[in-house]
Amino acid sequence: MTFAASSPPPSATGGTSTFTRRRALGAFLALPALGLLTACGGSATAGNPAVDQASLAPLATSVPAGTTIKVGDPTVKVALELSGLKKELEGFTVEFANISGGPQTTEAFRANALDVGSVADIPPIHATWTGLDVRIIASAYRQDAVNHPIYELGIAPGAGVTKLEELRGKKIAYSPGQAQGALVLRILQKAGLSQDDVKLIELPSTGDTYSTALSSKQVDAAPLGGVQIKRYLAKYKADGGTTLRHGLRDDPGHLYSPAKVLADPAKAAALAAYVKVWGKAQRWIEDHPEEWLEGYYVKDQGLSREDGQYLIEAAGKRDIPTSWAEGIARHQLTIDLLSKEQKKPELTAANLYDTRYEAIAGTAFAEAAKAGAV
Repeated sequence: MTFAASSPPPSATGGTSTFTRRRALGAFLALPALGLLTACGGSATAGNPAVDQASLAPLATSVPAGTTIKVGDPTVKVALELSGLKKELEGFTVEFANISGGPQTTEAFRANALDVGSVADIPPIHATWTGLDVRIIASAYRQDAVNHPIYELGIAPGAGVTKLEELRGKKIAYSPGQAQGALVLRILQKAGLSQDDVKLIELPSTGDTYSTALSSKQVDAAPLGGVQIKRYLAKYKADGGTTLRHGLRDDPGHLYSPAKVLADPAKAAALAAYVKVWGKAQRWIEDHPEEWLEGYYVKDQGLSREDGQYLIEAAGKRDIPTSWAEGIARHQLTIDLLSKEQKKPELTAANLYDTRYEAIAGTAFAEAAKAGAV
């Protein structure tokens, strides 16, 4: 296996990186609408029919010589290097690209410049709605996810919001097409409110845009993620700025690929090998918090040790399942809500998953845990 050189990967923590899934709304909205889908699941652009899952051959047990996969998974690239797991990707070439987040990944898929990317649960939905046939091949969640949320709802000084129901009549930062936007709609649903009951202010969640909007009272509430939660409270708590837990799961993370890539037996086999090592890397990160803190958050991302430790503790324990049933059911609820609130076609969540890969990452994660306990 060889690794392509790349620049430092974008941060997944809401810090100051140039392009992350949390910073990518503007680019996503700039993508052309290539045709919406009908209600049945798969996607297709004109002249490029959707790949039928049933037509995909079983995964090969070995990767043909000369196979190359292009991977947009900067965080795990660092984990593979720190852990030494990269040596397990042998017999084929892995080229890592400094690409992450839905908009950038989707653009790379369309340009045939990437074979797999790492995102939250919203990009595969929106990619499908724009006519790009994609499938999820690995999923990661958080144990006790409600008590270890990725986001908290930042509340502006003086906004007077202490519970979700008090969002009625308030201005809320909203990023359609991004995880934060879907979360806002889910929060309103939980509070028994509609979009008409609040004023949604469309803002891309770039860097500290949401924190600035809150502090300037441009909005009354906005979802903050990662170290932005900690930094917002440190800077504005004395002025009355607060955060509010939403009590919802916001934890999905996925690897996904274009269906046409997965229809290539050689690439499909290489991606299966990658997913297996990806699962082991998730376990290594959890079992080696000090090495991860120093090697990733401090050296790679440029965060302080304090901020890195905050993120590790906030994330809690990982859940890499061997069955996707529960995750797909939750994904369907999100799709149904977005379809209704954003007036998009209905989709079947199960059709966004390539079930050949279902148990690979979770099995590797569990086996790595057992090996580490010996």
